[in-house]
Amino acid sequence: MDAPHEVLDPYVSPREEAGDDPTPTRFSQNTGGKLLRVAIVMAIALAAGFFLVHHNRSAEDAKLADATRHSAAEPPGVDTVRVEETNGPQTLILPGATAAWDEATIYARVNGYVEKWLVDIGDQVKAGQTLATIFAPELDAELVAAKAKLNASIAQVAVKLARANFASTSYERWRDSPKGVVSDQEREDKQAAKAEADAELVAAHAQVALQQADVDRLTALTQFKEVKAPFDGAVSERQVDTGDLVTAGSTASTKLLYRVVQDDPLRVFVSAPQNAAPDLMKPGVAAEVNFGDGPSQRVEGKITRTAGTIDPRSRTLRVEIDLPNPDHRLVPGMYVRVEFKLKTGERIEVPASALLFRPDGPHVAVIAKNGAVSFRKVTIIRDDGSVVSIGSGLADGDEVALNISSQIVEGQIVKTNQSGNGPAQKAAEAK
Repeated sequence: MDAPHEVLDPYVSPREEAGDDPTPTRFSQNTGGKLLRVAIVMAIALAAGFFLVHHNRSAEDAKLADATRHSAAEPPGVDTVRVEETNGPQTLILPGATAAWDEATIYARVNGYVEKWLVDIGDQVKAGQTLATIFAPELDAELVAAKAKLNASIAQVAVKLARANFASTSYERWRDSPKGVVSDQEREDKQAAKAEADAELVAAHAQVALQQADVDRLTALTQFKEVKAPFDGAVSERQVDTGDLVTAGSTASTKLLYRVVQDDPLRVFVSAPQNAAPDLMKPGVAAEVNFGDGPSQRVEGKITRTAGTIDPRSRTLRVEIDLPNPDHRLVPGMYVRVEFKLKTGERIEVPASALLFRPDGPHVAVIAKNGAVSFRKVTIIRDDGSVVSIGSGLADGDEVALNISSQIVEGQIVKTNQSGNGPAQKAAEAK
């Protein structure tokens, strides 16, 4: 069989005419048909893919629309809790702060220089213990001068006493002389001299007393050259160094030497809200002071005293608890949590998350048996933070909603998801 006849491409490039590329470009006779078939296959594949994607998307849109309609038709879901009456002791937790039993800011009582300081911050001191010594040369010189004046005044007393004795004997001689021997004028002169001498003696004694008082005053001031602790306690602040110039007084411009606090026993101050004041007004209510998370960081105590009146600015009652602190675990200025065990009657408690605050007061969303929502106005008798005691508006066994949406209206049917029963469970859910 003869070989197939090849058809040469009639097109000849300029490079071929010039002889630069001696190899001519040739195509087979069925190349155009192959390209056409490939293009048709690709077009069919693209059309099939487009149809498949469009079909899947339409199916998903329809499924989503069905789910949306189904979800819109179902009632909204809410978390609920069933309330019940309780009459057990109620725990009231309030913040508090520790304070020193006594606190003293110590200033210098004499002018001078700090000669030596003997204690530092954190040191435990005893009453009368020397904290620092002050070198006061001016005071020492004043005391020496005052003693010298006192001695001079005492000497003057001796002189005045001698003059008074002489004037007294002279007057007695002239007074007892027969008439005609001395004149009445001379007798009166001796009497006046005696009275003058007696008066000078009295003045001399008064001057001695005055000088003695000045000596006593300066002697007392010299005792303040030793700065002493006023009571047993701890040094919480020191602002002196050796060589510091100090002046007597406690004005704003006077330098503080030490601050001493007595931390055994310790005071705990609590500001109780007005609604809890009736239960905390009387001393003796048990209280537990927590200053940490561990069991060892709890101290049992009782209310020792109260202010007896409500502070009109904060509407709170000032409560004080005295705590023994022999190991100095507690220090003044600490934040603590105080738990009071209150004896109360029957009450209904709800989690704080069940409350709705509206312009006319607090409300609670109550769910009926058929799932209908009813908003009831309630009165709050005590708010403990996570749990609220209700005075009126709820009854034992009511089912209330927690964190209900603002879009739910009166009478709307909802789907309930009950969280639990009882005050303990409600408190746990609220937390």
